[in-house]
Amino acid sequence: MSTPLDPRISEFETQEQADSYDRWFRERVQRSLDDPRPPIPHDDVMAEMRALLESKKRHHAAG
Repeated sequence: MSTPLDPRISEFETQEQADSYDRWFRERVQRSLDDPRPPIPHDDVMAEMRALLESKKRHHAAG
């Protein structure tokens, strides 16, 4: 049976959901840490995202 959690303390309804999310999150973080590719500097990512958003805005305004 599921253990209900207090919504003021947890965004999950049950402890099982919280544990499942914690396992998923930790696996994702570990996968990222184990990734052999070189990191991408934050400023480079932000510049690429700004350019992408501008392109989408121009495309939307023209369409």
